[in-house]
Amino acid sequence: MEYKFTSEVQMNYEHSKKKLISCISGVNGQDGSFLAEILLEKGYEVHGILRRSSVSNTKNIDHIKNNIYLHVGDVNDSNFINTILYDIQPNEFYHLAAQSHVGLSFDIPIYTAETVAIGTLNVLESVRKYSPFTKIYYAGTSELYGSAKPPQNENTLMHPNSPYSISKLFGFEMSRLYRKSYNLFISCGILFNHESERRGDEFVTQKIVKGLINCKLGKQKKLYLGNLDAKRDWGYARDYCEAMWMMLQHGEADDFVIGTGESYSIRDFLNVTGDYVKIDWKDYVEIDSNLFRPTETEYLLAAPGKAFSKLGWRPKVRFEQLVRIMVDAQINLEV
Repeated sequence: MEYKFTSEVQMNYEHSKKKLISCISGVNGQDGSFLAEILLEKGYEVHGILRRSSVSNTKNIDHIKNNIYLHVGDVNDSNFINTILYDIQPNEFYHLAAQSHVGLSFDIPIYTAETVAIGTLNVLESVRKYSPFTKIYYAGTSELYGSAKPPQNENTLMHPNSPYSISKLFGFEMSRLYRKSYNLFISCGILFNHESERRGDEFVTQKIVKGLINCKLGKQKKLYLGNLDAKRDWGYARDYCEAMWMMLQHGEADDFVIGTGESYSIRDFLNVTGDYVKIDWKDYVEIDSNLFRPTETEYLLAAPGKAFSKLGWRPKVRFEQLVRIMVDAQINLEV
C-alpha cells in the first residue's frame, strides 16, 4: 500500500536529512544508555525519551545527558509521541521503552500491556503519520519463544507465557504488519538475555551479583531466589546495542535473533559469581517459592546465524567475562 505524505512532512524530512538524528525511547534504561553512547560516538544528534519520576532516574545517562536532548514523556501519550516525531523527524527511532520485568508482569498485567503493546502501537502510528521516512527498531525479546524447543531462531514458532511476552508479541506482530502494509522500515531484534553493570536491581543477575557481594561483606545474611534450573542465553548489553544499530544500517528491514548461542542456568550464574567473589553461595542462597512464576520459561538458546551472516555481528563478551564485568563494577561501588 502506498501512503501519501503531506508536503509539510516531506519538507521536515528533507531538512532532517542534513544530519543524522536518532531518538531512543527508554533512553535511561540499560540498553538505552549504551545505545546513546554508541550513537554519539557515530556522530548522531541523540534525542531520548524518559518517563517523569519524582526521584532521579537518570543515573545510567548522567555522564552523557549534557550531550543529548532529553524529552520527558510517555509512549502511552499519543499526543506527546506525535509531537516528538513531527518536530524531530529522526532518521532512526529505537523503541526500547517497556515494563520489561517478566515476573512483575504477572502482578501488573494491565500496566504491562498498556506500556509494551499500546505504547508500541502509538509509536508505529506516529511514525506512519508524521515521520514515515524514519527507520524503526523494535525491541523484541527471547521471552516470545516461551516453551518453544531450543535452539530458537527467526522461524521458531513462538509460545509466549507471561503478560510481558504476550504484550511483546503484540508489538512484534504489529511492527511486521506496519512494515508490510505501509512500506515502513521496521526491523525487529529478538534479543536474548543481555546484562551489564547497569542492569536494574530487580533482575536476577544483578540480584545475584549484589547479593553475594553483600553476603561476603557481612551486609546480608541470605539471598532468596526462585528457579535455579532455568537456562538462558546471556550476553553483554553493549554488544547487543551495537546489533540494534547494525539492523537499521542493513539494506532492508528484517527480523534478527541476537544471542551468543550458549545457554547457562541460574545455578551456573551462581557458580561463576561465587567463584569470582570467593564465596560458597550454597551457604547463603535459599529458595523462595513466592519467586516462582505461574508459568516458567525453562530453556532459551539463541540460534543467531542470520545476524552473523547478514549483519556481520558477533558477541564480543562471553558468559564468564560478563559476570566479571558485573562483579567488578559493583565492587568498585562498594569501595
